[in-house]
Amino acid sequence: MEPRLEAHIDDLIRRFPSLEAVRQSMFDAYLLLEDTYSHGGKLLIAGNGGSAADAEHIAGELMKRFKSPRPVSPEFAEKLRRIDPERGAKLAKNLECSLMAIPLVAHEALTTAYINDVDGLGVFAQQLFGYGKPGDVFLGISTSGNSENILNAAVVAKALGIRIIALTGQSGGKLAPMADVAIRAPETETYLVQELHLPIYHFLCLMLEENFFGTIQ
Repeated sequence: MEPRLEAHIDDLIRRFPSLEAVRQSMFDAYLLLEDTYSHGGKLLIAGNGGSAADAEHIAGELMKRFKSPRPVSPEFAEKLRRIDPERGAKLAKNLECSLMAIPLVAHEALTTAYINDVDGLGVFAQQLFGYGKPGDVFLGISTSGNSENILNAAVVAKALGIRIIALTGQSGGKLAPMADVAIRAPETETYLVQELHLPIYHFLCLMLEENFFGTIQ
């Protein structure tokens, strides 16, 4: 394991000792995401209930700063200022670089139309079919690992050549065997699994930011 990752994982496990059980899978998930973003891919995320909120949370951490500044390049800043000296200067100061992450739970018009017109359990699969491309990653969040709409999406992901990270509870359910990496939070009660999911995905976001945008402050 890379020293910088090991140090951050050690700190995480110091605060959440039970995550020792998923040390390697967290590391593997990070490497998969790093490779994806390094090659121009994106992250597509889905979950239900509290896991839907987690999907939006993750996207928020990746699409703007998590902890460290992410300024645009000087070249892009200059383009903005040339187009509009006043607005461009403000945008050059305030825009932040992103790692593209799409929460599939956030598109109400599309999702409700598909649910109403076609299939209530196929909406994430439809979105993946529309948004996804080979080299992307699908992060399926399911505390049981058996959410049918997440499993349907995973089938489409595999057919498209999209790699899968499963974030589940201890059993992993049916989702874990389908995934390239399965992070099985070592709890079985839904709310306890969710309490561990947050520090896991915060770790992933933190490491991605450090890798692509510089040393964490």
